[in-house]
Amino acid sequence: MQHAIDAIYENGMFRPLRRERLAITEGKRVRITVDDEGDPKALRLAASVYDGLSDGEITEIEGITLDRRSFFGQRSDD
Repeated sequence: MQHAIDAIYENGMFRPLRRERLAITEGKRVRITVDDEGDPKALRLAASVYDGLSDGEITEIEGITLDRRSFFGQRSDD
C-alpha cells in the first residue's frame, strides 16, 4: 500500500510534518521516494523567460535551441 507523507529533511533524517497513525509496524522496511518541490523563485523565473517577447521571437529562440548543430559551433544554415 502507498502513502504520501509530507516531511522535512533535517539532521540526516526525514521528519513527518504531521503525526499520522500509519499501518506500519515498528522495524518495517519501507521505500521513500523524494519529490523535491524545487525553489519557487527559480520556477517563477523559468515561467517568465519569454515575457515581453513576440510569438515570432519565441519561435526563433526555440528553433535555435532545438537545432543540435548549434551545440557544436556550426550554424543551422551551413
